[in-house]
Amino acid sequence: MRLPPDQILTVAQMRVAEAALIAGGTSVDTLMQRAGRGAAEWVWRIGGGRAVTVLTGPGNNGGDGWVIAETIRQRGGEVRVVAADNPATPAAQNARAAYKGPVLDAAAAVTGEVLVDCLFGSGLTRPLSGDHLALLTRLAASHHKRVAVDLPSGIDADLGMPLNRDLPPFDLTLALGAWKFAHFLMPACAAMGQLRLVDIGVEPLAGAAEVVTRPRLPMPAPDAHKYTRGLLGVIGGAMPGAAQLAATAAQGAGAGYVRLLSETGEAPADLVVDRHPLPEALADSRFAALLIGPGLGRDATARERLDTAAAAQVPLVLDADALVLLGARHLSARTAPLIATPHEGEMIALERAFDCLGSGSKADRARDLARASGMVVVAKGPDTVIAAPDGRLALAARASSWLSTAGTGDVLAGTIASRLACGAEAFEAACQGVWLHGEAAHRCGAAFPAGQLALAIRSAYAACL
Repeated sequence: MRLPPDQILTVAQMRVAEAALIAGGTSVDTLMQRAGRGAAEWVWRIGGGRAVTVLTGPGNNGGDGWVIAETIRQRGGEVRVVAADNPATPAAQNARAAYKGPVLDAAAAVTGEVLVDCLFGSGLTRPLSGDHLALLTRLAASHHKRVAVDLPSGIDADLGMPLNRDLPPFDLTLALGAWKFAHFLMPACAAMGQLRLVDIGVEPLAGAAEVVTRPRLPMPAPDAHKYTRGLLGVIGGAMPGAAQLAATAAQGAGAGYVRLLSETGEAPADLVVDRHPLPEALADSRFAALLIGPGLGRDATARERLDTAAAAQVPLVLDADALVLLGARHLSARTAPLIATPHEGEMIALERAFDCLGSGSKADRARDLARASGMVVVAKGPDTVIAAPDGRLALAARASSWLSTAGTGDVLAGTIASRLACGAEAFEAACQGVWLHGEAAHRCGAAFPAGQLALAIRSAYAACL
């Protein structure tokens, strides 16, 4: 079985995967040829016959660059290599020997259309030297298009952090063999442009993280009715508009019946409102899931409503103010699934509440919090990480920056809660909701309000049928 295109490997896992291929009889030289030729296909497409400059370093990433250059040369393309260092590994030395085109030293004045960065790859853990950084920066400035092979040089692959300041941005990044965490984690991923995966034959690894991908969602069964499709209760609070946004999104994400549990405020005609006191409203045994947090507030009434919701043995999504008020005591007697959707500030509050260190990458922090709390954690933002208590981990592709507007988090919470009410397992519900949210943003285009995003969830769902 081949590596699914949605798995993400750490540097250590990638080394294990490559070692398994080598132990099975695939040489390092063969792997380099696969990687370089696969990357050259993309460079050829983006170059369109224009002049290509390949920047190579001393390691195997540099060796990939020599293969890329020779592949383009054999196709009749105009290519030259700028060698920042001599090849230092046997495979890279062999690739250098096979290259028959022009080689320029680091001091050469070079301009061109496409720069291919093969200076350093995913194993880098130290900053680029001053000379290497100056060379990369100069070549990036003198080329119109920039392609990074595996990762842009100067990036920590596991943490998603730049190791140097002011690294140049790229138009395309070609992951070799498997995705790395930096392809999806801020701030590094913001400068990578489009992402493409080059297959080199790596096999699957147990326990690997995965990319959030388009889910396959069902149509209602022929004999479905509103309760079999899932009754979701959205618990309102001091600011009813936020809960209504969440409810509108939930209506488009598959739940058959969305009921707003709010004693105050108006609501759209197609949204049922239960104005009974919350303990009475939650006495209905048909609830498939609950959502609390959007517009909840943080006063004594909000605390009482959170206590009541947490005590109900119904799958529960916690968002916004509910996350700030949440404590370990709320979860001590719960057995039903829980999903938390914190942004960075709420994440810090939860880490304090559950005695987490809050160190490492965003993925490390989300997984630690999930294990400590027993909740599925959706650490949202321009990069979104989903972690389950059992160690499962998923990362979403970069979201539209137009999501940086008030109310879009309420839409995400409602979308995830709807999938939970439909019967999806908590981790899967979170992944489905994150994908639908991102797709809806894509369909909205530019400068959209949260209300438009909520309505677009329905269209995103239709794309999954």
